[in-house]
Amino acid sequence: MPEVIFSHDPAKPMAEQNVPGHNRWHPDIPPAASVRSGQEFRVECREWTDGQIGNNDSANDVRDVNINNSHMLSGPIAVEGAEPGDLVAIDIMDLGPIPQQNGPVCGQGWGYSGIFAKVNGGGFLTDYYPEAYKAIWDFHGQETTSRHIPGVRFTGISHPGLFGVAPSHELLGKWNERERALIATDPDRVPPLALPPLVDSTLAGRADEATAARVAAEGARTVPPRENGGNHDIKNFTRGSRVFYPVHVPGALLSVGDLHFSQGDGEINFCGAIEMGGFIDLRVEVIKGGMETYGVHNNPVLIPGRVQPQYSEWLTFIGVSVDHRDNTNYYMDATLAYRNACLNAIEYLKKWGYTGEQAYLILGTAPIEGRISGVVDLPNACCSVYLPTEIFDFDIRPGNGGPVKTDRGQVCVAS
Repeated sequence: MPEVIFSHDPAKPMAEQNVPGHNRWHPDIPPAASVRSGQEFRVECREWTDGQIGNNDSANDVRDVNINNSHMLSGPIAVEGAEPGDLVAIDIMDLGPIPQQNGPVCGQGWGYSGIFAKVNGGGFLTDYYPEAYKAIWDFHGQETTSRHIPGVRFTGISHPGLFGVAPSHELLGKWNERERALIATDPDRVPPLALPPLVDSTLAGRADEATAARVAAEGARTVPPRENGGNHDIKNFTRGSRVFYPVHVPGALLSVGDLHFSQGDGEINFCGAIEMGGFIDLRVEVIKGGMETYGVHNNPVLIPGRVQPQYSEWLTFIGVSVDHRDNTNYYMDATLAYRNACLNAIEYLKKWGYTGEQAYLILGTAPIEGRISGVVDLPNACCSVYLPTEIFDFDIRPGNGGPVKTDRGQVCVAS
């Protein structure tokens, strides 16, 4: 096993660890550990909400979750010799849940997925599913099942949802400027258009009091992906992957968290993946001057791993950029087209007895493929959702007999 350079006690919140992590992006958060180019090492990660979600049959915890303290990140980890203008290449050697079965902590044999309430962040379909729901998933080696969504069993494609390096002060300033400007276009929107810096619940790792106050006032929230990486939510960013990050500060200051046991393309529930606490084994390499050499300035570059579930048959659902509720046509809106593809898949699954919430969570957690199929045939963008048929223990393909509707219960609801 590689050396553990960032460890945590699963029974304690991040702030009470011997070496705490952080939950904001800021260049002044001091490194919790350091590694050298070529080194292999292990990082242990908290579940992203810091243990707020329980293995139970109520969605009250999802409804009431405090997202001000999220995401809980392990790090920062300084890479010796990395300087602004370099690229840092990171290989994922291995990852998985906390290696203890049937424990009380998320990752010890179980994980969860949730539909967040609209007032607390919502999800991709929040206008259609505005309330909080939850499903618990049990791990069986590489496979998972849920007592809240019967008839489904699939192989997970585990990956870190959140991975990135620290921004420079200049880059952080650009983030805050542009996101505040976006919020100002509709300041009362629910959910908000973006999340600005927030002092409440800020965790700044090993920073002293003055630095922690600065991080709280200026630090960027971790919810979206940005130029430094961040909340990728790329399901194929799994074992065997190599990612290249542009370095903005000395040491790069790598952080990782939000581990997922499985996820579909888009993580459409917002908390749509099967969330878990766990470990990730990494190897780093510094590529001197790599930003200019390869033209990588404003984005990471990823070589996906070759590990993925092997499914051979799919049902594909199509969506176009039309709001069918009021028959409004939007011009080349791929987001709306993908939303409609998901809604079409949900309506199909409801014919077999699943509730809309169960179907929504299937699309968020199972290894569905989401594709932009066309963005040139004006006025309608076309997107598609590929649903593997083999994850069901019954035949969901269309046929002459019609769907057999069965009572399949319901996911956890909030009281």
